[in-house]
Amino acid sequence: MPTVKPNNTRNFCIIAHIDAGKSTLADRLLEMTGTIDKRHMQAQVLDQMSLERERGITIKMQPVTMNYEGHVLNLIDTPGHTDFSYEVSRALKAVEGAILLIDGVKGVQAQTVTNYNQAKALGLAIIPAINKIDQRDADIERAERQTIELLKGEDNGDGSAGSTTAQREPIHIHKISAKDGTGVEALLRHVIKDVPPPKTAAVISAAVATIAKHTQKPPSPLQALIFDSIFDQYKGVIAYVRMMSGEVHADQRLITLGSNRSFHAKEIGIFSPAFRPTKSLDAGSIGYIATGLKSIEEVRVGDTIALHGTETTPIPGYEQPQPKVFASFYPAEEADFPQLFEALGKLKLNDAALDFVPENSGSLGRGFRIGCLGKLHLEITAERLKRESGIELIITSPSVAFRVMGRFDGEVHIRIVSSPSFFPPYGDIETIEEPWVKLFLTTPKRYLGPVMTLVQNYRAIFKQQNYLSEDTIELVLEIPLMEIMRDLYDRLKSVSQGYASAAYQIIEYREGDLVRLDYLIAHELMEAFSKIVPRERAELETREDVKRLKEVLPKQYFAVAIQGAVNGKIVARETIASMRKDVTAHLSGGDFSRKKKLLVKQREGKKRMEHEGRVHIPKEVFLKLLRSS
Repeated sequence: MPTVKPNNTRNFCIIAHIDAGKSTLADRLLEMTGTIDKRHMQAQVLDQMSLERERGITIKMQPVTMNYEGHVLNLIDTPGHTDFSYEVSRALKAVEGAILLIDGVKGVQAQTVTNYNQAKALGLAIIPAINKIDQRDADIERAERQTIELLKGEDNGDGSAGSTTAQREPIHIHKISAKDGTGVEALLRHVIKDVPPPKTAAVISAAVATIAKHTQKPPSPLQALIFDSIFDQYKGVIAYVRMMSGEVHADQRLITLGSNRSFHAKEIGIFSPAFRPTKSLDAGSIGYIATGLKSIEEVRVGDTIALHGTETTPIPGYEQPQPKVFASFYPAEEADFPQLFEALGKLKLNDAALDFVPENSGSLGRGFRIGCLGKLHLEITAERLKRESGIELIITSPSVAFRVMGRFDGEVHIRIVSSPSFFPPYGDIETIEEPWVKLFLTTPKRYLGPVMTLVQNYRAIFKQQNYLSEDTIELVLEIPLMEIMRDLYDRLKSVSQGYASAAYQIIEYREGDLVRLDYLIAHELMEAFSKIVPRERAELETREDVKRLKEVLPKQYFAVAIQGAVNGKIVARETIASMRKDVTAHLSGGDFSRKKKLLVKQREGKKRMEHEGRVHIPKEVFLKLLRSS
């Protein structure tokens, strides 16, 4: 890699709502800069997971280094779905500028606003571009009006768009087609012109000088911010770094300041987009350091890498992502439990946001309680586990983490509980708090009525309404996270013909009137089906679930009672009639007393089975039940 002056380096990312064309634009930039030969180009070249290509979405951010007209351009392609917004926030802290990509068909959407406000708060240079100008149904004028309103409007301080339209200096908005390349070269030239060169903060130099005065150890000019990491079985944990100051070489002895782990750099390099080893990484550059360490926990995102044996100030500002949505994963065959544990461990190495702990269910055996960032993250995790391990999984309905004040182990205290099975008995619970979010909905004005009607069924509290343009509205609501885990997104798309979009931010825990639903089959509690719901919905939901259980459970040789309980009180019951077996079929004739004796024996056996017997629920029935819920 030729030496390039820091002034000729540009670090930037692409931010947008999902499906706006970020990865397609990245493809064109790679093609235009000659980073990848046209013969080797393929769609979504930076999306390296097969799931990303199949679903047409970016799940994990991917950096790449490009050379163009004497400049080094470090691009980070980011996800667009709100579940992976933590990836976007990490990328924004590693760059000086961002291309704000707007869908020319759908205009400014919820995540567009959220990402813009994050980039603006960090003081990044923002270059707006409207994509898909080649599509027949694109409304470029409308998208341009919405973008101007967004860029001119003041941030309300809560992540929502403002409505100020005071005249300021003219805003230049690029109009491009990432698909055929129209306008992309002009956009790239504006990145070079408008995005400032990397900051090697003066604060760092001051801190280094202060350390030199007050310690015996020499100060380290090296500060590398870890913004992502993956695991390689040969090179160990590979840290993706933004060089804030100093220079790093292969074989140097380094240390992670947060976890206090020292290591020798096995390899350093840049992304092209595959790993490309180099001799060094300079201040302002983006690249990777192969640590040789075997645990992802030792190379945490947000940590700072420095030279070993020197005093260095850690770079502040990063937070570890916290799981928000939980579900239990059980192998369909209990013998596959060790393989599931191994598969989760491997997945965790490349997904810092994934969390899991073992648990045991009487009906399903051993499994794991999985914590993810959202419902899509949960679906992606399940699909990756199935593909990479080949294990058939039984997955319970998603839940959120509640803050419960009650009697645990004989003492009253507050505990975060992510599974209904970990709740104390109803009489020992004092309060239950659930997480609430600020929900941002963008919708065309013509769908405002149906959207408002819809959200009223999800315990939403209306807070604010903003006009992004004369025909597009942003609604700001507060809503329990539990409600989003229902089918809110799907129904939102349905009532708006696909034009409405949503994004959310966790705000706080609030006390709720919540109850636990339990289901008993043949008087045996089935913990896999237990859930926490609002009291107002509890009885209706219990009755519906009991009816669905009756429809899918197989018949037994005895009558099976299906009961639904709210906080321990039975409120619904259905009975599956016993399966009839003709025990007299083999008798061709003779005295009737012989038949009567067999029938009496059968009746007594059924009574005994009903009293003592357990219902064996096939794994496929569990799968059907949990999918339908």
